[in-house]
Amino acid sequence: MKTVAVAGASLAGLRSVEELRKQGFDGRIVVIGEEPHAPYDRPPLSKAFLNGTMQAEDLALSDDDLGAEWRLGVRADQLDPSTGSLYLSTGEILRADGVVIATGGRPRTLPGTADLAGVHTLRTLDDAVALQADLRPGARVVVVGAGWIGAEVASTCRGLGHEVTVVEAAPVPMERALGPVLGKLCADLHADHDVNLRLGVGVASFAHNGSRVTGVLLRDGTHLPADVVVAGIGMEPATGWLAGSGLAVDNGVLCDTGCVTSIASVVAVGDVACYRAATGDHVRHEHWTNASEQPVVAVRNLLAGATVETFRPSGYVWSDQYGVRLQLAGETGGADEVAVIDGSPDDRRFVAEFRRAGRPVGLLAMNNAKLFGRLRRQLTAPVS
Repeated sequence: MKTVAVAGASLAGLRSVEELRKQGFDGRIVVIGEEPHAPYDRPPLSKAFLNGTMQAEDLALSDDDLGAEWRLGVRADQLDPSTGSLYLSTGEILRADGVVIATGGRPRTLPGTADLAGVHTLRTLDDAVALQADLRPGARVVVVGAGWIGAEVASTCRGLGHEVTVVEAAPVPMERALGPVLGKLCADLHADHDVNLRLGVGVASFAHNGSRVTGVLLRDGTHLPADVVVAGIGMEPATGWLAGSGLAVDNGVLCDTGCVTSIASVVAVGDVACYRAATGDHVRHEHWTNASEQPVVAVRNLLAGATVETFRPSGYVWSDQYGVRLQLAGETGGADEVAVIDGSPDDRRFVAEFRRAGRPVGLLAMNNAKLFGRLRRQLTAPVS
């Protein structure tokens, strides 16, 4: 293998380049990144960068080019795995012996807002810059979606002194991941800080003055005045460019247990990778830790030309909201029991354990990092 192409220049792409070098690959590496920016850290975009305490230069993930060719501001438009050819937006054709797909995803947008100023998504640095510029003093902010991103944006905007409303179609925030009881604690965090939380209701339409949003109309008839609207309603994996490649795509690039596609010379990592878990189901993760962990295994299998190692996710996610740190690890979905094993939710400091058939499978901590860290290590320790 003489040349490896990495499609995607964010965290998963950078970690793939680092792993290629760590694992002894001394050939040519070409990284294609649609954004003009060198790899940067996304989690601060909704927090420290948005509130102005961190600058763009502080987000850089590395100052080492790792001997790779970085083609930034260039998009991969098509892939022909049979010849290892990537067709680029510049008209060039890049030929490679191995390909790492790390194209991530694109945020879902709110229908009917494409031409409205004041409506934002938050995934890229440019998104954050645009949102930051719109948060003028006294702006009334409506956040649609009470997941991790939506909650963090709401927290940051409230900390900046804005009037904030969060709209969530589900009856409880993050119920699928946390369950109804612990999900309610996330709702309580918003209430603690005078954020108007509207649960169990969807968005019907948007009011505007012809060019800019002025309000959000809910399905129950409520009108919410808004100067700024932020959509935190998830993302879609960026797989459109793989049409006609022969690679299987279904909620991401389908991979085996080692992040290898149906073609051994092509692997996928990060938000775009939908790999086969130990249960036999295909799963896809959208968080920082996964994008950092997957390349270790995927690159090893790419260089071996076969799946020699299985990816085992840690399932670690963290979120900072309203001065509280939430930490999640393991498999919380499908647990048949949840028990608080330390502290108290009322004090906003606790650790809860998710169990299945009596066995611990996941953890959630609020402001209890030390115990969480110890229990997380136990959770991921090999069974003897």
